Amino acid sequence: MSQTPDSDVHAYIEQHRAAFLDDLAEWLRIPSVSAQPEHAPDVRRSADWLAAKLAETGFPTTEVWATPGAPAVFAEWPADDSEAPTVLVYGHHDVQPAAREDGWDSDPFEPVVRDGRLYARGAADDKGQVFFHTLGVRAHLAATGRTAPAVHLKLLIEGEEESGSPHFRALVEKHAGRLAADAVVVSDTGMWSADTPTVCTGMRGLAECEIRLYGPDQDIHSGSFGGAVPNPATAVARLVAALHDEHARVAIPGFYDGIVELTDRERELFAELPFDEGQWLHTAKSHAAHGEAGHTTLERIWARPTAEVNGIGGGYQGPGSKTIIPASALVKLSFRMVAGQDPGHIEKAVRAWAADQVPAGIRCEIDFGAATRPCLTPLDHPALQSVVRAMGRAFDQPVRFTREGGSGPAADLQEVLGAPVLFLGISVPSDGWHAPNEKVELDLLLKGVETSAHLWGDLAQNWRHAP
Repeated sequence: MSQTPDSDVHAYIEQHRAAFLDDLAEWLRIPSVSAQPEHAPDVRRSADWLAAKLAETGFPTTEVWATPGAPAVFAEWPADDSEAPTVLVYGHHDVQPAAREDGWDSDPFEPVVRDGRLYARGAADDKGQVFFHTLGVRAHLAATGRTAPAVHLKLLIEGEEESGSPHFRALVEKHAGRLAADAVVVSDTGMWSADTPTVCTGMRGLAECEIRLYGPDQDIHSGSFGGAVPNPATAVARLVAALHDEHARVAIPGFYDGIVELTDRERELFAELPFDEGQWLHTAKSHAAHGEAGHTTLERIWARPTAEVNGIGGGYQGPGSKTIIPASALVKLSFRMVAGQDPGHIEKAVRAWAADQVPAGIRCEIDFGAATRPCLTPLDHPALQSVVRAMGRAFDQPVRFTREGGSGPAADLQEVLGAPVLFLGISVPSDGWHAPNEKVELDLLLKGVETSAHLWGDLAQNWRHAP
């Protein structure tokens, strides 16, 4: 039987709930902060702990993969059916820095349960959401009587996500054969709210650059030379002013080439979400919504590309005045990309646009950092529908759809492995990722376990190498 009986799943989870939470708390006590060199041994200890626990769960293959930075964990559990689809679960075991003096009510690496919530660094981002798969697969096996999952199940749990995943793509490329999958499940995301379970269908990409403009060879007197030579601070201001048109659309020629537009159905589904713009503005610490004309706030942050000024500077900025024409000025820009946009094309377009904007006598230098590609899975993709059904069974209510305005390494998996990315997360906005008193709602965490338990049978039953 491919479909996991709901009552059997519930019973198994309840029977093993206490031991599951004890194990998770043990893992959360390891301060696997990848950004701080002094915690490098802890990140390695976290990887070793997880590999051992996955072996204990039943995975016949568990390995710790070294990188030039922090290690990742790989695990594999083949299905008995050689024709079953292969699914790769992605998450990360490193966490953000945390200290009691940051504003925590308790030690961030000593988990505590209060009012049905588990507080600790990594409780939601991302150890809790990785770990629910261990109990989920065991519940799947117990409820169906299987000795192996209904799908070929693989896990790749990264150790540097909180440090920008600097070695992740190279790791995926190196092990692409071992990681080959028909679908990727990313459990490093969240839902709209506890009352509104949602599945994320896409994530924006990211390209960043710094533009430096150089004029005179040194700061010069604005009385003696002003009005007669180009001013790089003025030029950078004009560059920023030319970034958008009067409708808040990005004015860089070719910027929108190839983008996948929202369908009418997707816009309808976004509109169904209980979105309170006033509350959203309060969360954003902002006083008015603003953006590309013709699109709602949710459409702007989830499904439209953007160009943002992250920093601008040049010339004298101390007290009083200093009447100069500065020698240089700079602006830092970031571009969020949606499906259909290519980072290489964006870089070429920005370089050409800047060259057209900069006046004679101003030298322009542009440096781009490593880019992250966007990813998107269509609403009607059979594998996505399996996630929706599994979550619907766990929550016993309809599941809605969101996208993610931020960016992450999921797109590298999609691009290198050529597999659709499915997002399965149960975290809610109040969980406080990266903030003091990060927590996870225990009821929702166990809903994640249920969803995982239902998912593997649904995929095996309803999907075979979907395009």
